[in-house]
Amino acid sequence: MKFGVSYSTATAGTDPDRLVGFARHAEASGFESFYVNEHLVLYPGAKIGPMALPPTLPFADPLDCLSFVAASTERILLGTAVLLLPYRHPVVLAKRLATIDTLSKGRMRLLTVGVGTLPGEAAAVGVDFASRGRRTDEAIDVLRLLWAGDEHGVSHSGEFFAFENICIYPKPYGTTNLPIHVGGSSLAAARRAGRRGDGFFPGGFLSPEERTAQFEIARAASPDPDSFEYTRWGSIDLTPAQVEAYAAQGVTRLVVGAGTTDELSAFAERFQLVP
Repeated sequence: MKFGVSYSTATAGTDPDRLVGFARHAEASGFESFYVNEHLVLYPGAKIGPMALPPTLPFADPLDCLSFVAASTERILLGTAVLLLPYRHPVVLAKRLATIDTLSKGRMRLLTVGVGTLPGEAAAVGVDFASRGRRTDEAIDVLRLLWAGDEHGVSHSGEFFAFENICIYPKPYGTTNLPIHVGGSSLAAARRAGRRGDGFFPGGFLSPEERTAQFEIARAASPDPDSFEYTRWGSIDLTPAQVEAYAAQGVTRLVVGAGTTDELSAFAERFQLVP
């Protein structure tokens, strides 16, 4: 089992020293990965399910945060949970992700994308909320096309994006592809994860039966089910028996949230993580 840690500026704040200190401590404690989340905009009345989101929550840009963390760490992998892909242009995003991966020497490897749940967020960037799933599918294809393209350029003509004979360099570090995981709690997200993703990171309030069914859908749709990754949220108070139960469900990575570095240290000691 691999273990990641999540950090949200919405709750922890945007103090750069705290962000870097937390990431460095996670790395020194042996955590595999460091995740941040995203909201581009909030507005009065915004809700995720029954949970209201105060509009003053300071969601910092996740890629800027990860660049900052990368410059202050050496080994820990960088992840998003989730990046709202339909609200970002894939040509610009391909360049940014490849740049972070190059400068971090291959650590931008846990990109997780989602479609978003706030209609006002889509409207703020001129995206039709109802089309965000199709837009996400196409954006994933465009990212992969651009990273794989050579000096002769690549072209694309789709429902949302079009270009001719363009090249994007630098390429990701040592490769022409970056893993893309798919987040979400819907059947559509599970299908997208299998068909287009390298892994599935479900969220939401799902029953055990729903989670099992969605993972089976995702894995069955994957062209390479043996290497398909299954990431789940976990509690900082997880016990070894609980981790074994997750592993029995096919989970390959657990991402936990912690309020203090002491909690990270206790977790690392409990599971004998090795830096």
